[in-house]
Amino acid sequence: MEKERNKRPIRIKIISMGNAEVGKSCIIKRYCEKRFVHKYLATIGIDYGVTKVTVKNREVKVNIFDMAGHSIFYDVRNEFYKDTQGALLVYDVSDRSSFESLDHWLTEMRNEIGNASEMQNVFYVVCANKTDLKRKVDESDGRLWADSKGFRYFEMSAQTGEGITEMFQVGIFQL
Repeated sequence: MEKERNKRPIRIKIISMGNAEVGKSCIIKRYCEKRFVHKYLATIGIDYGVTKVTVKNREVKVNIFDMAGHSIFYDVRNEFYKDTQGALLVYDVSDRSSFESLDHWLTEMRNEIGNASEMQNVFYVVCANKTDLKRKVDESDGRLWADSKGFRYFEMSAQTGEGITEMFQVGIFQL
């Protein structure tokens, strides 16, 4: 029986949070499907990506919930915060307001979970996306914010793929 349990994949739930158009969907598609979608398609409510990886000789089924960034989808998003093991806090380095909204996303999550210990059990990664564009947020600002919260920080470009795999392998799969 114990041997059977070790063969079943471990399931983890990861959510992506951030303003609309910061590239959450593109990060997930780049990681799960190894492709980039050039045309912007707004996420309606929740989108979903899944992939399997091997971590420490165990198969892990990674379920990534891509939460729409538009405020009109709050009532849909609030159902997905609970029972989360990992959270991607995504901002666009070419859009200062998306960086300044990161605290809002943490507050929204805290309000929905309502349990401080559950918030502390989530592994957070700050994703500075669109590094291929002209920056309005310096890397040092992003790192300082992440460090002040005790979160890991990664720079990436969903378009080029740079930093995506590293963020998942080094950042998330240390759960």
